[in-house]
Amino acid sequence: MPLSYMEHVLLQTEDIEATKDWYVKVLGFRVGPSPDFKFPVYWLYLGDRDVLHLTTGGKNVSENRKKYVGQESQASTGTGVIDHIGFRTTGLAEMIEHLKKHNIDFKERQVDDQGLYQLFLHDPNGVKIELNFANSEVQGRKPQLSASELSSASN
Repeated sequence: MPLSYMEHVLLQTEDIEATKDWYVKVLGFRVGPSPDFKFPVYWLYLGDRDVLHLTTGGKNVSENRKKYVGQESQASTGTGVIDHIGFRTTGLAEMIEHLKKHNIDFKERQVDDQGLYQLFLHDPNGVKIELNFANSEVQGRKPQLSASELSSASN
């Protein structure tokens, strides 16, 4: 169940277009492919890696976003805009067993079109952590929610 690397950070913003443009123009990120979560999102890449994810935040977050990722903060400025830190990892079954052994609550999600099975949990400070596993590790597990189950109507 080793973690391989920090995969991305998700920032929530009230102005997703201006934020995207800033990271592209000022820091040289490029907009790349992202899953259809049925809520606004940009995945920004450095090279071939998506390392910064952007979504709408603040008070007017879509129901799909709340349902899939949750929302810990309504902040739209400062460090409260960091929604979660994502890590790529392996050993899904071992990780689930490990988390249960330590009484750590987690949610299971699946991004069908990206080949990801996800666990969401919180550190002792309330920071959301996303653990990403290859779908090939699922072996009959069913997530509590898949991105494909979200409604197109509640962007």
